[in-house]
Amino acid sequence: MPKPVIDIAIGLLFHRGKVLVGWREAKQHQGNKYEFPGGKVEQQESPEEACRREIYEEVGIGLKQWYAFDCIQHEYDDIVVNLHLFYAYAPENLLALIQQPWTWYSREQLTQLNFPKANDCIIQRLVWPNFIKISHQLSEFQPDQHGLFYWRTETEQLQTQDLFQYSPDDLEKLILNIEAFKQLPSDLKPLIKTLHLKQHQLMQCRKGDLQRGTRYIAACHDLVALQHAEQVGCDAVLISPIQTTQTHPEAKALGWQVLAEWAKQTNVLIFALGGLHPDDLIKAQQHGAYGIAGIRNF
Repeated sequence: MPKPVIDIAIGLLFHRGKVLVGWREAKQHQGNKYEFPGGKVEQQESPEEACRREIYEEVGIGLKQWYAFDCIQHEYDDIVVNLHLFYAYAPENLLALIQQPWTWYSREQLTQLNFPKANDCIIQRLVWPNFIKISHQLSEFQPDQHGLFYWRTETEQLQTQDLFQYSPDDLEKLILNIEAFKQLPSDLKPLIKTLHLKQHQLMQCRKGDLQRGTRYIAACHDLVALQHAEQVGCDAVLISPIQTTQTHPEAKALGWQVLAEWAKQTNVLIFALGGLHPDDLIKAQQHGAYGIAGIRNF
């Protein structure tokens, strides 16, 4: 006898790098575990409509602007669930309306919480390492090290066969520009989880253009680009140059104060880039960044 299939709408709420999490009561399916807010999609209701309704009923705030995050199917012993995931940013003026016992957790804390098994891939996407190494040379990619690796290869120089030496787990730590990604064979594309957008590529995007289920990190050199990255649904941004660099000595450094001012105006995760060393992580975080990225010093 086939298992019943249930469509569930999930709303991921973000605020200043934190995620809203609740607790499932023992009597509920997968009870005594942490959960993201959401509930069953009713008849004659789209998943996004269900998400908006459930957040209003469960959390207590009404949000209009939602972004598609992913759609995941997971089979339990008794049922099959289709999770329709959306995310939104909770504005400052609505925080006091959020009902108890919903609680804000940092992304790193999510890995320590006991969620239902179906949430594993959600957690993997939400929790970024604090370091990104950038290089034109794939030979510098060391998957055993903590952090992500942005292979900044030009499309015409892309050697896709070089990627077959790495395992699927290794490739999850690799970042490729969207144009290089398009050149990959079909069997490699699902293994690349994070795509990079140059600023001019970012500015050509509109909401709904980004592929659901994929992380996007965009290069931003001004506040307009940063605000656009949030509007189209990027997961993270690279803000540069923070300091003068050997790579682009002609580019004017933004400085730490500008980074701090920009960070106050966005909810997107920020990675600081430009003339930084791994030892600069704490300073970057003090100025609003989530992590740092680098070329020569990493």
